[in-house]
Amino acid sequence: MAKEQEARLEQAEEIRRPVILHSEHGRVYDMGRMKAVFKADGEETAGRYSISEWWLDPQTRGPGPHVHSDDHIFYVIEGTLSLMIDGRWSDLAAGGYALIPGGTQHDFANRAEVRSGFISLNTPGGFEEKMAGIAPALAAEDLRL
Repeated sequence: MAKEQEARLEQAEEIRRPVILHSEHGRVYDMGRMKAVFKADGEETAGRYSISEWWLDPQTRGPGPHVHSDDHIFYVIEGTLSLMIDGRWSDLAAGGYALIPGGTQHDFANRAEVRSGFISLNTPGGFEEKMAGIAPALAAEDLRL
């Protein structure tokens, strides 16, 4: 299995190209009061990571406490993000950073009166493949706090 994965990475490395995306470009997942825009993932990164923007309207909850096997790195780019890690909530203003190791329970929300946005770096890649199921499920929920 390790040799097969190594061969796939080598093949993907051969076909990877530089990528430039402008604002609002990427794979968009609209979830009503929340939106994710995936900028790089899959073949673009040879499965090493994914990078996405997440935007939450004011007074919007996240998906609820959950766990992933991949590491998350959140960097707040606008507003204030409320972030729960292992049951403890913290507020991060623009410029704030959080590392959420794989296997760590977490959630996020925007409890403020202005829009909040953050960049999520997931490593290794693969989380983006779950978005086709996550986005419709969250879009069907009332995400208001």
